[in-house]
Amino acid sequence: MAKPVSIEVWNPCGKYRVVSTKPMPGTRWIDLLVQQDCRVEICTQKKTILSVEDIIALIGDKCDGVIGQLTEDWGETLFSALSRAGGRAFSNMAVGYNNVDVNAANKYGVAVGNTPGVLTETTAELAASLSMAAARRIVEADEFMRAGLYDGWLPHLFVGNLLRGQTVGVIGAGRIGSAYARMMVEGFKMNLIYYDLYQATRLEKFVTAYGQFLKASGEQPVTWKRAASMDEVLREADLISLHPVLDKTTYHLVNKERLSMMKKEAILINCSRGPVIDEVALVAHLKENPMFRVGLDVFEDEPYMKPGLAEMKNAIVVPHIASASKWTREGMATLAALNVLGKIKGYPIWHDPNKVEPFLNENSLPPAASPSIVNAKALGLPVSKL
Repeated sequence: MAKPVSIEVWNPCGKYRVVSTKPMPGTRWIDLLVQQDCRVEICTQKKTILSVEDIIALIGDKCDGVIGQLTEDWGETLFSALSRAGGRAFSNMAVGYNNVDVNAANKYGVAVGNTPGVLTETTAELAASLSMAAARRIVEADEFMRAGLYDGWLPHLFVGNLLRGQTVGVIGAGRIGSAYARMMVEGFKMNLIYYDLYQATRLEKFVTAYGQFLKASGEQPVTWKRAASMDEVLREADLISLHPVLDKTTYHLVNKERLSMMKKEAILINCSRGPVIDEVALVAHLKENPMFRVGLDVFEDEPYMKPGLAEMKNAIVVPHIASASKWTREGMATLAALNVLGKIKGYPIWHDPNKVEPFLNENSLPPAASPSIVNAKALGLPVSKL
């Protein structure tokens, strides 16, 4: 059986062979697999993104399941190889699965797992962090200090934007978008305008209640508004954060025309998916509007940036770290492992993939279920009644 150059093996005599294409945070995920008689093989090659050929070598002749990463191309070739090796389970260590051809997985009877429900607050916190950093030009100021250019206080030095009392716009008010909105409304007393195909009733009630609290305290109450269109949010908001899913309707959702609708000193944040923004148009807009600022965690051609973006002082760019808190990343690893284990052991599918606390409680055994299988219905997999 072909093996990669460098591999780490846990429980070598285990009955079931589970492969992880990358080392993952924490050890609980390994322990849970080993306790269920799995041999765990972790690829430790010093290579950021494994090729299809690398992963085929990892799968080998016998493999019951694979834990992979969103940077890998999981399509016909890999699902065919996994099926030939006897595998029936694959899980991304991610909530997104744009890298996965689910139809190909269905063809070969492979369950595809993902890890929602564990990264809501962590992702929202990074979006809030980028919002603050962009508003107050913190990265620019940090570079200025480190370069030894500071020689005394000046009235105009790195003047940025005040968030309090301004309007925050949220496009996509699902779990992460709503969590971000609450942080900005409560933390900075910002008014909210949002656009979503579905009414965010809980978010609206939260803002209403907080506004009443402020009014009772003698302060200016905050307000909310559900916009009739995304363009309305772009025109009215001072700070806009993008939280849509990526599909053919949201590709280049923010383009040259829509950038031109925004205020000249607006701030745009993206912690969702890179292709939601036309990055070439964004670079041109940043050049033409030096007071317009952007905070990006994801990129259109990840891991690459479009030419010129790295040179923009009014852009903050970070390397896809929205979920990078210790608790969240360890939780993602655990959920991904349990997705694979659940299929191997014939467990049903958890009833709500966004309510994963029972799987993350380290003081008790996780439920006998797969936390989240995106093609469960297509494969006819039963749902847990736990």
